[in-house]
Amino acid sequence: MTEVSQRSTLRTAADTEPMVLAFDVVVTRVQELGANFRRITFGGSCLAAFGVAGDTLDLRIKIIIPSRGRECPDIAGLMQRGGAASWYQSWLGMDAEERGSMRTYTVRDARCEGPRPEIDVDFVMHLDDEGRGGPAAEWASTARPGDRVCIIGPNSSAAQCLTAGAYGGIEWSPGLAQHVLLAGDETAVPAISAILEALPEDMSGQAFLEVPDERDIQSIETRSSVAITWLPRRGLPHGELLETAVRDAVRVPGWVSLAGSADAVSGGTEPEYVDVDRTILWETPQLLETAIVRSTVNPERPSGTQPFYAWIAGEAAVVRGLRRYLVRDVGVDRKQVAFMGYWRKGRAELS
Repeated sequence: MTEVSQRSTLRTAADTEPMVLAFDVVVTRVQELGANFRRITFGGSCLAAFGVAGDTLDLRIKIIIPSRGRECPDIAGLMQRGGAASWYQSWLGMDAEERGSMRTYTVRDARCEGPRPEIDVDFVMHLDDEGRGGPAAEWASTARPGDRVCIIGPNSSAAQCLTAGAYGGIEWSPGLAQHVLLAGDETAVPAISAILEALPEDMSGQAFLEVPDERDIQSIETRSSVAITWLPRRGLPHGELLETAVRDAVRVPGWVSLAGSADAVSGGTEPEYVDVDRTILWETPQLLETAIVRSTVNPERPSGTQPFYAWIAGEAAVVRGLRRYLVRDVGVDRKQVAFMGYWRKGRAELS
């Protein structure tokens, strides 16, 4: 397909630029990052149309993993026939073996402006002793240069905003905050790493990254003054080290100087309970600023106006516990924290 015809097939019926495109990409490099991380670099001329304005930060994409022995479905064709807004339902309607699996990942780095555009995606190798795991981890464990997948990501011609609000793939939004907290398990390491690399010099705070093994510790460069702490579990329960680190960093009482609010002295309110076995825990300042909840969640304080901002991601039950601690016990303004359950222990990801 020529470049002209490819672009034309991905426009909506109204002939406007779609927010997302389907990128048929090929594996160009595979790099072992540690005991449990594998970086896969994807390339293809189509990636010249991938991206958002500014840094990718915690940019999320969808990766279509083909079933073993099969090729990736033609997502670009689905977009052409039904429009960019309805491709997902069309994909769901396909035979399970034909459609493959869809998983969400963070873009670790994007280099899409040169003659050979590429993006890096870091996969966590959640595999048992026999090499079995989820479809994405199993695929990544044997991926080789030349393998092909389809990526659903932002159209650079349409998603031209610093936080990709229209695309909806970036949650990092500290606003006026100069002191930040980043905390996550291994699934959040790529996003936290990319965020740290993009922070300005005048940003301070702490970043906690819990990983399975010391061999998973990576080198991260940041211009900011954010202190980076790696927390190898060494067999301890998932999330135990992360919760302890956050509680030690954000103590009760005496935290009012960072929270910037007198409410932090006496604590906050109990957040709504989220059953992580039935639904996705995903609460961000952007969502709390919608008209539905604006009148009930700190209406006098718009998001992004306080001096502190936190970004928490990882296993949903662990994130839920940290959400309760920060919001209820510490009294952090809910519009200053992003809580994201990237995955749920013992359960498959919801596409």
